[in-house]
Amino acid sequence: MGFSGYLAAPGKCLVVLGLKLLFLVPAGVPARSGDSVLKDNITVRQGDSAVLKCNVDSKVSRVAWLNRTTILFAGNEKWSLDPRVVLVENTAVTEYSIRILNVDVHDEGPYVCSILTNKKPKSTKVHLIVQGTRLTFSIGADITVNEGSSVSLMCLAIGRPEANIIWKHHSPRANAAQMLDGEHLEVTGITKEQSGSYECIASNDISNPDIRTVQVTVNYPPYISKARGTGTAVGQKGVLQCEASAVPRADFEWYKEDRRLFNGLNGVRIENQGRQSLLVFFNVSEEDYGNYTCVAMNNMGITNASIILYGETCSIMESESESEWVLLPWFENRFTN
Repeated sequence: MGFSGYLAAPGKCLVVLGLKLLFLVPAGVPARSGDSVLKDNITVRQGDSAVLKCNVDSKVSRVAWLNRTTILFAGNEKWSLDPRVVLVENTAVTEYSIRILNVDVHDEGPYVCSILTNKKPKSTKVHLIVQGTRLTFSIGADITVNEGSSVSLMCLAIGRPEANIIWKHHSPRANAAQMLDGEHLEVTGITKEQSGSYECIASNDISNPDIRTVQVTVNYPPYISKARGTGTAVGQKGVLQCEASAVPRADFEWYKEDRRLFNGLNGVRIENQGRQSLLVFFNVSEEDYGNYTCVAMNNMGITNASIILYGETCSIMESESESEWVLLPWFENRFTN
């Protein structure tokens, strides 16, 4: 085990040491011409430390630890640049061991302790098995699709023991999350209710669950969820309210009969606030009473609702629930011609 004699002259000993290791491990394959002993596999959990032991005796003149063709330690000299690989100190004279700290799945594989004794090389082979989970996703960024499209999500987890994969869907429209098993998640004819975040949860008996998330945005045409008229006396302020849900967010237009209304003209103001649009009358006159049309549109589609401004003496049934409405013939022609 004496490497100190070869390391006294730093300018030359590196060449000598390299030649000795080539003799010890010809062509990068440990101990082809000598005896080879295969020890039991060493199994550790991901994140733990692994100790690789090699038995030596007084006849040993040179010894080294290798990972495949990479030299980790030659005698007491460290060749590996990995700070996690250290030589175990204060061991018996018949033991030559290294420790790998914070083991990762990339450390898994064959390790060889190469020994030269009485000019005859031999080796001890150990296979390191790492139990843990590593996630690799085939999808990168969040995705956006149109309603009715098909969506395919894939989550691959490599680990030992084999990982169990669960998809968890969090929808802003649902109170409870949905759970689905399997690496592949196929959604055919996706709806707006199926938008939201999808979590891939991979777990086994060794590692804590590993979670990755992809956000799925579903574009859909507007639908008007609230259309509220108002009863206002002449000379007072009146407000008509229209609310539409859509992705992308809807743009609004207001009409009275076949005439489009513009902000600041004819005594009205149009206030768009997110998914809501307000038609505000500063000073209601008799001519203002009547039927108004709220139009909501985006690049997915268009819809409209009829809303009435009436006097306080009138009684009209109001509803905030979603209703059915049809596109007015004159308005449909405006967008199709």
